[in-house]
Amino acid sequence: GTIHLFRKSQRSLAGKLAHEFRLVAADRRSWKILLFGAINLVCIGFLLMWCSSTNSIALTAYTYLTIFDLFSLLTCLISYWVMMKKPSPVYSFGFERFEVLAVFASTVLAQLGALFILKESAERFLEQPEIHTGRLLVGTFVALFFNLFSMLSIRNKPFAYVSEAASTSWLQEHVADLSRIICGIIPGLSSIFLPRMNPFVLIDIAGALALCVTYMLIEINNYFAVDTASAIAIALMTFGTMYPMSVYSGKVLLQTTPPHVIGQLDKLLREVSTLDGVLEVRNEHFWTLGFGTLAGSVHVRIRRDANEQMVLAHVTNRLCTLVSTLTVQIFKDDWIRPSLSSVPLANNMLNLSDHHVVPMPPSSAADGLGALTSTPA
Repeated sequence: GTIHLFRKSQRSLAGKLAHEFRLVAADRRSWKILLFGAINLVCIGFLLMWCSSTNSIALTAYTYLTIFDLFSLLTCLISYWVMMKKPSPVYSFGFERFEVLAVFASTVLAQLGALFILKESAERFLEQPEIHTGRLLVGTFVALFFNLFSMLSIRNKPFAYVSEAASTSWLQEHVADLSRIICGIIPGLSSIFLPRMNPFVLIDIAGALALCVTYMLIEINNYFAVDTASAIAIALMTFGTMYPMSVYSGKVLLQTTPPHVIGQLDKLLREVSTLDGVLEVRNEHFWTLGFGTLAGSVHVRIRRDANEQMVLAHVTNRLCTLVSTLTVQIFKDDWIRPSLSSVPLANNMLNLSDHHVVPMPPSSAADGLGALTSTPA
């Protein structure tokens, strides 16, 4: 054959990232995210300059929320990229776990930033520097306006799902208790305060209020220590808000079964085991593939005289109502079970190549029946 002295070099990591970025940027839906990302970088630059000029660690802690907002926009961009990509031989289940990883990384980085603020605040308590309030309120309202505007203008599907599915933070619980008291006095406010408040909006407003109190106390009494106290409060609120979401996304990355669907899965498996021709359901494994997406695999042993395609259709019809990506393996019953020693398999036994596998793409129950096929032996 032909000898190639110089092989074509593979594309570098930077080249691959640039190619995928161009793929996302070609979609008009991502233009708004890119615009907000550029404005976010400008805001972060101004806020960091004002943090340096005011010497306020509370404003620095609040600026970290704007940096987290940049990670949130990046996660939204990854979500659009995931929707464009199709499953590949390497990623047979698709790319949904990338957006889970993006949410996990963003929340963990926000918590690390909060820990850094706590460490710096502990050092400031020993020697409290003077705080200049010239740009303190300006930075507060610039950060608050941009965070709320970008959060309410862009539908961030991954963070919207996680904020609803994760457990409530201590800040949400305290605000909910306060809201019940207020709504008991003024019932008309129940439609605004009683539903579960968005944790990101809540922490933005709470941080801005802490900075306003800081500004007033420094202007009135030159009480500089309140800046450090506000920084600690913002850091604790940030950590408490991000922790439940990082725990939830971490469990998804660990491929655990969501607790709220275990009972439903047990019920469906019991129904499958009672189907005509089914002898045993074994090796069932279900896990969360992405946000709101459940994947699973199950082995079904059937009678030798049973119709594989018919049993396959009934099994997938029952399970696909809950499991969107499903793999079913059908095994016919073996009359003679060999021992675990090195005894040759009988001719009437089915080895691994005789099973039927049906990977189910995400679809409705009605569509699933029409797409049922089996892999020939």
